[in-house]
Amino acid sequence: MEDTINIHVELPDGSRVTLEAPTDMGLSVMEVMKANELNVPAICGGMAICATCHVEVLESGELPEPNDDEAYMLETLPHATYSSRLSCQLRISPDMDGMVVRLMPEA
Repeated sequence: MEDTINIHVELPDGSRVTLEAPTDMGLSVMEVMKANELNVPAICGGMAICATCHVEVLESGELPEPNDDEAYMLETLPHATYSSRLSCQLRISPDMDGMVVRLMPEA
């Protein structure tokens, strides 16, 4: 299908699953992971105020810079890395095809 991309998610046990994500629906990476029944609490529902959808981006094309709310939340996480992002703030785009993210533990 032309309007979809593949996102690879590394699970806590080190295995990876590949998710197909539509590029024409305005979904976030978090929404795609939840729709595929991955264990992503996302307590705030995508408002960038809880960080329970924290992922580490292992491979990707160019991503948009985090907005101020996301950057603030990431700064509060003790296990954040340079490539940490809130999956609720990453909107699916064709540039993300092949992206690899690692689910991170809750704060």
